[in-house]
Amino acid sequence: MRKIGIIGYILLSSYSYAIGQKICTLEVQQHFTRHLQGEDTPYPTSSRIRKGAVQEIREEIWQAWCNAVETISENRLPELRPLTNTDTISWSLPETLEPHATMLYYYGTKGEKPNSGWPLYLYIHGSGPKSHEWATGYALCSRFNDAPSLYFIPQIPNEGSYYRWWQKAKLFAWEHLLRQALTHKEIDENRIYLFGISEGGYGSQRLASYYADYWAAAGPMAGGEIPFDAPAENCGHIAFSLQTGANDFMFARDLLTARTHELFDSLQAHHPTEYRHRIELIPGRGHGIDYNHTTPWLSQFTRKLHPTHFIWEDYPMDGVYRKGFYNLQIHERDTTEGNQRTRYEMTIEKNTIHLTVERVTYEVTEREPKWNIPIKHDKHYVPATEGRLTLYLSEEMVDLDKKVKLTINGKEVFNGKAKHDMKHLINSCTCFFDPQRLYTTGIEVEL
Repeated sequence: MRKIGIIGYILLSSYSYAIGQKICTLEVQQHFTRHLQGEDTPYPTSSRIRKGAVQEIREEIWQAWCNAVETISENRLPELRPLTNTDTISWSLPETLEPHATMLYYYGTKGEKPNSGWPLYLYIHGSGPKSHEWATGYALCSRFNDAPSLYFIPQIPNEGSYYRWWQKAKLFAWEHLLRQALTHKEIDENRIYLFGISEGGYGSQRLASYYADYWAAAGPMAGGEIPFDAPAENCGHIAFSLQTGANDFMFARDLLTARTHELFDSLQAHHPTEYRHRIELIPGRGHGIDYNHTTPWLSQFTRKLHPTHFIWEDYPMDGVYRKGFYNLQIHERDTTEGNQRTRYEMTIEKNTIHLTVERVTYEVTEREPKWNIPIKHDKHYVPATEGRLTLYLSEEMVDLDKKVKLTINGKEVFNGKAKHDMKHLINSCTCFFDPQRLYTTGIEVEL
């Protein structure tokens, strides 16, 4: 979908068919540009697309998106170079999100480019002095046996007693990186990997759950997050590795790693084809373990596209919510009684889609006594009664030539043929900015 010849279409009138006509890619590109500049207004006009034109118009819309990304004024990935080139690059993060935040990074390749494009590895370092940790990360990544690979190795912008990789300015950076990578002609969008050590282990575990629909695999090391902060449920379709020293008692890292193992085992028992994981407590080791095994393991996996089942616990990271997950876009959440977390589970059986939407609360059932860190929780679910969403569909998920039935919390809310519509294609592009998730059909629902 990357190498596209522009055909050029003129704007469709409402509910007209696209076959044999032209859409105004300039008008769509301008909509994308406004979105990238901060205007969060959905594309409102319904314009039907005949089945025979779907792929051609998808390609046109993706090219319009790539053009918009290319023409706006923002930080860009530099030209590819070997990782042995130690010139550093910097991205300035928005002052409104974090004052004086400049993210330096190393960027470069190892080995020869595969035919499918470069696998991209994002490595995040630990919480010691940032210059030292960054240099150590560069040295480690340079020697890992994962070529061919393309590395993005950032230095955390600032330091402080409670300063983390998952706070809002860094979330801006990761979405920026993903957007740049997904429009890059030489990066394989289905082989993007995330890993880190120590504080980078905590950060990569959180980000693995939060952005699970983008990663092929994730590999935190010497970490062990509280399950509340990195719901395992979200990781059903990525490969997940977590290695921690069995004697790494600080902040209950050993106990939290063991608890994460229990959760992944339980989820995989209920969903045997999902939740691929390798979670290990390394005997005799403390906070320092052998870091060389993670990226070779991660590199075996590619991203799972268009799953017919997923669980998503939607929660705010540093006050920031995702706009969607896999093929689900959220327009309004159920905030009844101050609710902050919502669980979505989608299951597709032939052309019947079951979606459950529930409010989530946690009850701590076990704490580690020395650090008073919660180790275990019970989750309580209540059906959501408010909210508005779009469930996007693709040919890989259902037979779009036949009727589709959608139930939410057991109630039928749609039964009919899902029509190809320009607004779904454009709105899914702005929501996910992903060439593999350009949906021309969708069902809009209000709970």
